[in-house]
Amino acid sequence: MKLALLIIDMQKAFYKYYGKESMDQAIGYINYAVKLFRKSNYPIIWIQNENKSENIVKGTTEFELIDGLKPFVNEKSIIKGYNNSFNKTGLLDYIKENAIDTLIITGYNAVYCILSTYQGAMDHDLMPIILKKSLASNTKENIKFVEELCETISIKVLEKIME
Repeated sequence: MKLALLIIDMQKAFYKYYGKESMDQAIGYINYAVKLFRKSNYPIIWIQNENKSENIVKGTTEFELIDGLKPFVNEKSIIKGYNNSFNKTGLLDYIKENAIDTLIITGYNAVYCILSTYQGAMDHDLMPIILKKSLASNTKENIKFVEELCETISIKVLEKIME
């Protein structure tokens, strides 16, 4: 099993209303997972949404990751324009080049980009797993729905697996 961590759309454009509260709750789990992946030299993939009609484009404040998330220069960055992070991006090529077969998925928005990427991973015969308490969304119910629908792992179990 070769793991990679996906951090999806934790951007300033979405840091408002309940999205802000849920991102604040998720960031501790995401950062802990980042620390585990860096320590074990497993890939971390930072995915950001670009939407020109909403002025969420590279170089704008809205495009930036929320405060508290800091990618390293050597970590993979993907820009996407669709909910599914595999759609018209280099994500699948990167995964194949690095022989990755299992994706630990975190980020925003639970019922759109997270669920679409989860399904996209399954469509490519990969094993997607949601990291519990690392999702953000516009409602608490959406996070609960996705965590109940999908395969999940707790941070403590992930930590044990990565020892």
